[in-house]
Amino acid sequence: MNFTGINQTDHCLFFHCPERSVSTAVYVLLYVSAAAVVLLTVCGNLLIIISVCHFKQLHTPTNMLILSLAVSDFLVGLLVIPIAIIWMIESCWIFNHIFCIFFILTSYFVTNTSINNVALIAVDRYFALSNPFLYTKAVSVNTMCFVLLCDWCILFTYNLAVHYFNGNFKNVVMCPGNCFLPLDEVWSLVHFLVIFVFPSAVIIILYAQVFFIAKKHATAIRDLKIQTRTQTSKNNISMKSERKAAKVLGIVVSMFLACLFPCFIYSLLGRVIQVDVASFQKVLVLIYLNSTINPVIYALFYPWFRKCVKIILTFQILKTDSALLNVL
Repeated sequence: MNFTGINQTDHCLFFHCPERSVSTAVYVLLYVSAAAVVLLTVCGNLLIIISVCHFKQLHTPTNMLILSLAVSDFLVGLLVIPIAIIWMIESCWIFNHIFCIFFILTSYFVTNTSINNVALIAVDRYFALSNPFLYTKAVSVNTMCFVLLCDWCILFTYNLAVHYFNGNFKNVVMCPGNCFLPLDEVWSLVHFLVIFVFPSAVIIILYAQVFFIAKKHATAIRDLKIQTRTQTSKNNISMKSERKAAKVLGIVVSMFLACLFPCFIYSLLGRVIQVDVASFQKVLVLIYLNSTINPVIYALFYPWFRKCVKIILTFQILKTDSALLNVL
């Protein structure tokens, strides 16, 4: 991420390494909390990765998307969140020049991939619900894996190109106690549109369509059951499923926007508002915490995930033919 509209000289003036003003107890508590967040992110996404990879029943196109999201979020938790939180707690970049470049490029790539995976899940669910017969015929596990491989390669190439053509590999800004790779105004705008505006528009529009289509289908099923004099309890089940689907979709959209929107507002309005570095670091961490939340909103709402976690934690996964267990 970058401070749009702030040149390199001005940027260095904003950063310094202030003396630590918190007590030792608070300092230790911050690091313990940071360790808990990292552990939750890494372990939560690792459980999803193991579940989808191991159990044959979970080898579906949609679950390949969930797997891809979990891999990107796992990398965020492993490679990005620890360093970002240390930087925020210390209020100072304590690592060297090479590590700064590695951190920024890794942060760009894995967070962008995570965001893009959320958008792909929206496309998948809309396609599956609006054209179920065509979806079943056209989309296979191998097809989805190929699409995801292309997506990762394209994003990797895009992020390298952004920094290479912007000259950041040659003109890295290393202020005392800071790590920063600036983007010029043109690339900042391009990055803002490609990484935030387009995926957000896809997610909001398609999830809204999914909600209305699901509601329409549930209403049609309910009317059919009434006409065929099906028991009222089954109608209640249909209505409950409808409400649950609406709730999950609402959480998905709300948490995504809540985590990403503040940071990009800071970036977009860098020339207009006075940029407070400490606040900007916090909204950056908020983006990374979206990877902590994703296992909850994409996995814990599914009963199969709870079954898989139980099998994994009780070591039943080590048994012969455990991959064939019924987890659905």
